[in-house]
Amino acid sequence: QVQLVESGGGLVQAGGSLRLSCVTSVNILSLNAMAWYRQVPGKQRELVATITRRDSTNYADSVKGRFTISRDNAKNTMYLQMNNLKPEDTAVYYCNVRVLPSDYWGQGTQVTVSS
Repeated sequence: QVQLVESGGGLVQAGGSLRLSCVTSVNILSLNAMAWYRQVPGKQRELVATITRRDSTNYADSVKGRFTISRDNAKNTMYLQMNNLKPEDTAVYYCNVRVLPSDYWGQGTQVTVSS
């Protein structure tokens, strides 16, 4: 069983920045990969960024150059630094890990970007 707790969401103006955190209940080095997703009401959950145990990263095209995913192994924490935020980034952001055969999710943190 893996527990994930996100924090760092809030209300920000367009062009601003936020940093999301996701603390895991397990040793982060035991996880092959971690990810951030986001979801807008009425739409499917969207993959935002992933990071592997070897710190290989991937991003959705919509956030490339603006968002940075990272991990602090000593703190068992994953981060999402979000810069130059746009109103279309408004969503609930979720932390995800997959430990087969299960997917684990945090409770989500709301990010609202005003124009």
